[in-house]
Amino acid sequence: MHQMVTRIKNFAIALAIVAVCTQSGIARERWSEQQANAWYAKQPWFAGCNFNPSTAINQLEMWQADSFDVETIDRELGWAEELGFNSMRVYLHNLLWDQDREGFLLRLDQFLSIADKHGIGVMFVPLDGVWDPDPKLGKQRAPRPHVHNSGWLQAPGREILGDENRHDELKPYIYGLIHHFRNDKRVHAWDVFNEPDNANVNAYGTNGAKTELSNKAEMATKLLKKAFVWAREANPSQPLTAGVWLGPWPDHEKVSPIEKVMLEESDVISFHNYGGLEHVKPRVEQLRRYNRPILCTEYMARPNGSRFDPVLGYFKKEKIAAYNWGFVAGKTQTNYPWDSWQKTYTAEPDLWFHEILGKDGSPYIKEEVEYIKSVTGR
Repeated sequence: MHQMVTRIKNFAIALAIVAVCTQSGIARERWSEQQANAWYAKQPWFAGCNFNPSTAINQLEMWQADSFDVETIDRELGWAEELGFNSMRVYLHNLLWDQDREGFLLRLDQFLSIADKHGIGVMFVPLDGVWDPDPKLGKQRAPRPHVHNSGWLQAPGREILGDENRHDELKPYIYGLIHHFRNDKRVHAWDVFNEPDNANVNAYGTNGAKTELSNKAEMATKLLKKAFVWAREANPSQPLTAGVWLGPWPDHEKVSPIEKVMLEESDVISFHNYGGLEHVKPRVEQLRRYNRPILCTEYMARPNGSRFDPVLGYFKKEKIAAYNWGFVAGKTQTNYPWDSWQKTYTAEPDLWFHEILGKDGSPYIKEEVEYIKSVTGR
């Protein structure tokens, strides 16, 4: 009990320091190519997935105190360890900071300790532009039957993203979160803002029940620029990144404004690709021009031809960090395809879109799991 009280006091002290330091306005520089490559040379090849426990429908259900499922997290990260995964990409949410920052930080620390026990480090994702634009704290709704990621949330929601005057409300969260873990070796990297300009047209956009911001790309670009500044003010020892996700990127001068921010502000380059190897290789070659480490932070959609064999093997050969989408089939239902928002499914698809394991830990495809282990050395 005394140890827990001491830890809580330490968290309170850290938060007080954050309040003072945030006013300094001193940000570290973007890493040079030499710094980025020197950091990467010291790292193992990162292989893992985008992790969300099977019992959580979204970021809030994963992290809120009454639904933080330590038992499931420990069990499923144990399965990840058995596959040879050594890094996980994990989403957070600004509302968790607003709700209970001390408790949130304690739960993050607990999660990092569980992951570390299994030989796994973490890439945290503080902000996300994908799926539901109206997040709300509290008990989360049940999944819509047979629908891909039916309860996933944007962070921040459109109420803040769409009001430039409110963007600075996120500074304490971005700065405080990163500053707190800035020298924590269990944190591999910070993926500042996931797909910030995603219009979510197929689900929550013009064809859906909710309406996306008409100027989302413009607002997201403004917020992304600020988020990088706040993150650098926290002076993290880990690299910062934000992944380009549409492409192609054959000419830097012709990329979109938000892609230019991503590529020019990231310490290490990250990208998404849900196509087969014939699509992945050209994207990698285009990103080589930046002379920085490359991380693929989302891939693997079986019906699209994006499969572990051969994409994961190619990533290892090229020492490109590899984080597939999904792990254990559960409440996110991302074993269903994207088109489940328009097409009615009454049972699991014959071919799973994402996910590697069933809820009991059994492989969806035994040969696939054997291939993953052969690549990771397990």
